[in-house]
Formats: sequence, structure tokens, C-alpha cells
Amino acid sequence: MSAAEAGGVFRRARGRTLDAFSSEKEREWKGPFYFIQGADPQFGLMKAWSTGDCDSGGDEWKQEIRLTEQAVQAISKLSPKPKFFVLCGDLVHAMPGIKAVFSGHYHRNAGGTYQDLDMVVSSAIGCQLGRDTHGLRVVVVTAERLVHRYYSLDELSEKGMEDDLMDLLKEK
Repeated sequence: MSAAEAGGVFRRARGRTLDAFSSEKEREWKGPFYFIQGADPQFGLMKAWSTGDCDSGGDEWKQEIRLTEQAVQAISKLSPKPKFFVLCGDLVHAMPGIKAVFSGHYHRNAGGTYQDLDMVVSSAIGCQLGRDTHGLRVVVVTAERLVHRYYSLDELSEKGMEDDLMDLLKEK
């Protein structure tokens, strides 16, 4: 797209509302903004790739963690701040010590288990393709376990997290 074409797109967008945003403040066009898109931190791939064992060699994440922290620091220094940051692609390559993988994109709650790994799919904040309500998954991590629960947006707003999850947060 040329600069002239891009300018035309922005001129046509002026005065439109953005239905994707629920906040009244965000519904009206306020002018240009930017966001940051990152992709494929893929924790574990760098060692696997360097050793030539991409099927099982990704048991170290040090390099990817350092680079991800560098990305966050770079974004934090930007002025003005981006409107939002989205991370796409593969998040992990190998999972040392991981008990569960959380994902979305299916627009309904789902999941399963393979060996000792739980796959947890959370339904959408937006468009629902199943019977679940618009919502979020709360994940509580303690030294001994991981507990997760899906809440509708209304339920989480009105009642907050349930007592058993709150009690887990008080454990030392």
C-alpha cells in the first residue's frame, strides 16, 4: 500500500466508531495510533536448533527469556506508548517442568491431556462459537499445583474470584 493509499484509508476511518472496543472512550476515532506485534518467542527452540535435535533438544529457555525481556524493555522505553502489544506464533518449543499449556483461538472452552501435560483452551472474550459465555480464565499457580477456572465477564466483574482460589493465593 502506498503512502497516498494509506492516507486515504485513514481519512475514510475518521468519524467511524470501532465496535470491537467496549469502552466508550475507545469507541470514537481519536487519530492515528500504533501497536506492537511480536512473534515466536518459541522458548526452547534456540538450543534445539543449535544442537540439531528439534524433536527433543529444547529443554533450556535462557536465550529466549533474555530476548523476550529485551523486547519488553525496548517496548517500555517507547514514547508515546503503543496502544497494545500482541504476541503471535509459537510461544514454546519444549516444556521443561510445564504441567499445562493455555491457549485460545477456538472460541469455546475445550481441552485434554497428553501424558502429563494438560491442554487448556479458553473461550473468547469476543465472538462465541460454542455455548460458553464471554469470559476469562483465572489461573492460580502455587508451589504445589496449578488451578484454573473460567468465569463469564459478568460473573468475574460482579463476584470476583471464588474463595477457594483466593485461599490458594494466601498460601506461602
